[in-house]
Amino acid sequence: MEKRYKKLLSNNRKWVAAQLNSDPNFFKELSLGQSPEYLWIGCSDSRVPANEITGTKPGDLFVHRNIANMVVHSDMNLLSVLSYAVEVLKVKHIIVCGHYGCGGVLAAMGNKQYGLIDNWLRHIKDVYRLHHDELDAIKNKKEKENRFVELNVMEQVLDLGKTSIVQNAWKAKQPLHVHGWVYDIHDGLIRDLDVTCRGVKDLHSIYHFTS
Repeated sequence: MEKRYKKLLSNNRKWVAAQLNSDPNFFKELSLGQSPEYLWIGCSDSRVPANEITGTKPGDLFVHRNIANMVVHSDMNLLSVLSYAVEVLKVKHIIVCGHYGCGGVLAAMGNKQYGLIDNWLRHIKDVYRLHHDELDAIKNKKEKENRFVELNVMEQVLDLGKTSIVQNAWKAKQPLHVHGWVYDIHDGLIRDLDVTCRGVKDLHSIYHFTS
């Protein structure tokens, strides 16, 4: 076990050497600061690494990950990341990326008790409740699971738009788009769900802040 752990450190040295061989100034330039255009909100699943699947480099993405890529309005971790990304880094795009076969989404479809995480899964169950007519009408198990993953991403996109952080950016005419994607682990491809939010006009009026 110790040997496998130390292999990570060895891999790091090899990665550093490869970066310097490609660009001798790589770390010098990276140390000067960050100005990413994208905030990535993804799942904690180890099979969905943001930079690798988008072909981006260190410094290109500001990243937040949690179980099932959720945007929970009481989650100070998420809100802190969102605030810094939008208000300080001035990202231009926020991407919520789910993935088919998401364990959190699948767990939320059932009634098994798992422990502490049940409190988190409840937020995913709320998405099912909102779309139960559509989901209950799907008889194929895999199709239902995949559609639930997509609907969950769509709701998180809307939930981002409901935040004062995002709405204040829009009010200030800051260019900011919120996108919903799904990654397919089976073929490595990302699917754009075409649910981009570009302003409060894309939200129900009950969520509009007036001051």
